[in-house]
Amino acid sequence: MDSREQKLLATIEALSTDIFDFTCRLVEQPSTLGNEAGALKVMEAELRSFGFAPQQVPIDRDKLRDHPGFAPVPWSYEGRYNLAATRPADGAGGRSALFNGHLDVVSPEPAHFWDNDPFIPVIQDGWLYGRGGGDMKAGVAAMTYALHAVEKAGFGLNAPVTLEAVIEEECCGNGALACLDAGYDAEAVLIPEPFGPTLYSAQVGVLWFKVRLRGAASHVQATAAGTNAIEKSYPLIAALRRLEEQMNREERPAPYRDLEHPLNLNIGIFEGGDWPSTVPAEATFHGRLSFFPGTSYEDVCRRIREAVSSAAQQDPWLAQNPPAVEFYAFRSEGHLIDREQPALATLNGCHSDLTGSDAESYVSTCTTDLRAFHFFGQGQGTCYGPVAENIHGANERVQLDSILQVARAYALFLARWCRLAE
Repeated sequence: MDSREQKLLATIEALSTDIFDFTCRLVEQPSTLGNEAGALKVMEAELRSFGFAPQQVPIDRDKLRDHPGFAPVPWSYEGRYNLAATRPADGAGGRSALFNGHLDVVSPEPAHFWDNDPFIPVIQDGWLYGRGGGDMKAGVAAMTYALHAVEKAGFGLNAPVTLEAVIEEECCGNGALACLDAGYDAEAVLIPEPFGPTLYSAQVGVLWFKVRLRGAASHVQATAAGTNAIEKSYPLIAALRRLEEQMNREERPAPYRDLEHPLNLNIGIFEGGDWPSTVPAEATFHGRLSFFPGTSYEDVCRRIREAVSSAAQQDPWLAQNPPAVEFYAFRSEGHLIDREQPALATLNGCHSDLTGSDAESYVSTCTTDLRAFHFFGQGQGTCYGPVAENIHGANERVQLDSILQVARAYALFLARWCRLAE
């Protein structure tokens, strides 16, 4: 590393307290679905304090509804938006970069499983605890301060850089898609998801669905006179489990061949009944299923419908009252990433100079907003982020040193990819 890069790294160290403080201020905002405004305001204020000019990017359902990457959802987009700020180039000869991070978080419930309030950040033994600290507000802080550090160190850049803070990564990806559709794109896209300082090399497809069942209500004194919609869901869920196992036994793309169980079904919501002494007349369950890169979303939808229909035909009541299957939100196909692409090779070089070894490859069994840029953008992209534990669970935490590692690597990446300008 030359003296300018050394100065950049020293600047990151000098900003470490600010990076942790910004992460904490983001964690304090309970930015669950539909409640992202507080986190967005904190992000916008931080960007403006650095002299950037963030723009609000709405998710326009009418504009996006025919986009192949748009995921129909049942909730409103009224008053909700993403943020994007582009720092213009100071000269020529570099290549453009975009950092993308999401501010939405999943619910912390049941909150009493946590040792502390999920939205009161706690720093202890080198870790920061709080919902969203790992997934992925620490990464957002790291990417923001990596760009700020370039200016703080007295340098410019010979290519534009965009900072993008989005919503709805946890449910559909429409936030990142709206920003991409609005023209925010670059030759390299880096996302600091909390999979550690690795080069993200593959991700599965993911879809959400729900199944509605009709039963017949009756008083429990004569349960045989009714049909329990909750209990009728059991064979349908069992059929979906069999589909999950079948898909895991099928031919896999090379990166997934050594993983024991890469595709996962989750029944995440169950709704049914309204009284302990009444046979429930309706039930609905919501699920998530993943699928391998190279498999189409439409094909997996067909297989889910067939699995539910086949199981229903084995039950006299369900055969006459077929369950309704509906797909919403995530409809994300998987993809593979070539780590020899110039952007990834550059990032790996930064990692190697910081750690003394190449970055490991990370094969993901979930999805990220990276897919929007892979399928519909112009750039080369990957995820490289901090070390986190218990994301989506109680006592989520992120390792402080790893946050700084991301900021360092990203600052070096800007110096080498975009090229420093005096």
